[in-house]
Amino acid sequence: MTISYATITIEIPQAHSLKGRRRIVNSIKDRLKKFNISVLDISGEYAKEAEIALVWLSHDKKHSAQIRQSIERVLDNGFGEFIWHMEIEEI
Repeated sequence: MTISYATITIEIPQAHSLKGRRRIVNSIKDRLKKFNISVLDISGEYAKEAEIALVWLSHDKKHSAQIRQSIERVLDNGFGEFIWHMEIEEI
């Protein structure tokens, strides 16, 4: 069994307020939840930057990599106008 933890940092230059950032982050969270993963907004007070934490369980590293690729596809296809970076740890 593999436990994976990822942190996604997203630059949102279009957001001019925390409310605008929250709207975008909630949209991302809703799309990622379809992969049966835990999603949490851990952003600070700066409106133009967001941070999202993800955790998921998988039966092996191959399945975990498939979930990671699916997450990256969602971010690239649905939110390509934002600059994002993902860091992943597996246990």
